[in-house]
Amino acid sequence: MSEPPADAETFLAATDTIAALRFDLSQLEAGMLAGLSLEIASDTRSFARIFAIEHALVLRALEILVELGLLTVTSRHARTQRAHYEASEEGRLLLGGLRTEAKRERSRNS
Repeated sequence: MSEPPADAETFLAATDTIAALRFDLSQLEAGMLAGLSLEIASDTRSFARIFAIEHALVLRALEILVELGLLTVTSRHARTQRAHYEASEEGRLLLGGLRTEAKRERSRNS
């Protein structure tokens, strides 16, 4: 069996860091970005299933992240509404800030 991409503690820390970097994001929106960054999920159905969240809520959060220019929808299944997404240029910059903050935190703890 393969290892999961990230443990719960890592995911929660990444979510909190993103929320601190962008006060305008909800925890769900920050969590979607963290999940993408940690390679946990890059589509709405998978994210909803993994975290036991209604798919409609994840779709709504995705639309907000797209409107904010942080994510780009790469494909959408018409029947199920499953949307695949990736970080936009602005989203990649934010996630780069997440990695910088994680390195800073590790050096403080060393």
